[in-house]
Amino acid sequence: MSELDEQIKQRRAKRDVLGQAGVELYPHRFDFDLEPVEVQARYGQESAEQLHESAIRLRVPGRVKAVRSHGKTVFLDLYDGQGSLQVLVRKNKLGEDAALVIENCDLGDYLGISGLLMRTRTGELTVAAETVELLAKSLRPMPEKWHGLADRETRYRRRYLDLLVNPESRRVFEVRSRVVRSIRRTLEDRGFLEVETPMMHPIAGGAAARPFVTHHNTFDVDLYLRVAPELYLKRLLVGGIHKVFEINRNFRNEGVSKSHNPEFTMLEFYWAYVDVNTLMDFTEELLRDLALDILGETSLPWQGETLDFGKPWARYSMREAVAKFAELDPARLERSEDLMEIFAERDLPLPVTVIRPEQPRVAGQADPSGNQETAAAVAGEVPREWYGRLLVELFEATVEEHLTQPTFITGHPTEVSPLAKQSRKDPRFAERFELYVGGMEIANAFSELNDPDLQLRRFQDQLAAREEGDEAAHQLDVDYVRALEYGMPPAGGEGIGIDRLVMLLTDSASIRDVILFPLLRPRQEENG
Repeated sequence: MSELDEQIKQRRAKRDVLGQAGVELYPHRFDFDLEPVEVQARYGQESAEQLHESAIRLRVPGRVKAVRSHGKTVFLDLYDGQGSLQVLVRKNKLGEDAALVIENCDLGDYLGISGLLMRTRTGELTVAAETVELLAKSLRPMPEKWHGLADRETRYRRRYLDLLVNPESRRVFEVRSRVVRSIRRTLEDRGFLEVETPMMHPIAGGAAARPFVTHHNTFDVDLYLRVAPELYLKRLLVGGIHKVFEINRNFRNEGVSKSHNPEFTMLEFYWAYVDVNTLMDFTEELLRDLALDILGETSLPWQGETLDFGKPWARYSMREAVAKFAELDPARLERSEDLMEIFAERDLPLPVTVIRPEQPRVAGQADPSGNQETAAAVAGEVPREWYGRLLVELFEATVEEHLTQPTFITGHPTEVSPLAKQSRKDPRFAERFELYVGGMEIANAFSELNDPDLQLRRFQDQLAAREEGDEAAHQLDVDYVRALEYGMPPAGGEGIGIDRLVMLLTDSASIRDVILFPLLRPRQEENG
């Protein structure tokens, strides 16, 4: 028998002793006055004399965090998830059941204490127990004697233990709650209406992403967990709700990394009569004010660096950013042929959507379905329509990691922006921006396309891309096009990743640190 099995056996035996003595093991409720952290907040400044004169009696619940026995006197620390309170127990002053509870007490047990509030000779705020009630028996020992969980995967898989023993983890999720509350308040103050849209969609749309598929038994139809709420929210613009937002859960059947989780939280909002330029200014203001609200300053520590939300944020077109950070002549970023040469020079894998099954290849190259084909392996003329996909892939491969300070990237190719209006200056590009901070995309925004005929053609182009192997390409949403035919006002729309935003505000290296229960690969649990 392992040491853990032996400890569980002993704890169960203690529970049996209490049960056989008639002690209620799992009572339905405990009427209390204050939890430990509230006692400290309210009475922490009271002197011993003031407490003696006031004769304050309290009923306090909590989990046993420490036990110190001195003969017939026992000191307990009760913990409520945020703070502790000392309890003084004199066994000879307790009733029979209460004394038995103390005799069979283990770290992690939940107790309810009632007694007189006082200070010990060392000045510690303490409840002198008059009654002790068992509220729940802990049958498993607390991890590492409350010194924390060292193994990160265990922290993710058993978040309840992580929260118990790592105060910093609790702080992260308190910040997360405040972030959502602050954003919601800002948007509502500006007249935005919060709504809820479906999480199961008959058509996977609103973002370039592979969906999760589910099945509705009654209707006998396949449905998709939403990859984005965009097309539903823009239907509401058609319906006359001209400032609308949703803080939503999205699901994308894609890779997992430090900044990617298959289930994640987004803010999406749509604002009639404005364009992407208004949204850029608003985003800078929104996130700067958010940092002030959450941290009290606009400088954020981030993985050994300092992010400055206070300065005006840098703005580059995608081509400008590639030229600057990849150290390339801007003149080489104008044609598909030039981009293919750069891919070949740097031995970069090509996007799957520019590899067609009939395209000639150099013998021995990897299968294109694995997206490992290189530019050097592809022969023949380079189609003009590959330009946008190649530029985006080059940007992701050479620029993203350099965008630590808040940076807006504009001028995305139209081919990869099927829901955005084209630039008024150059129709090859869209009126769109992405915001990067800490090397991660934090926000994505468009001047929204509202021409139904052009939107239909864009969807048809996306269907062609799907046929070429792009599983993330948009599907055709006929009803959305129909909605546009009724007239949608000019508008700007934006999505902001809540999880990544919380990563920045809490200096968390992994998205799993800011999601309470991140999806992990299933594994067979060890005994115990």
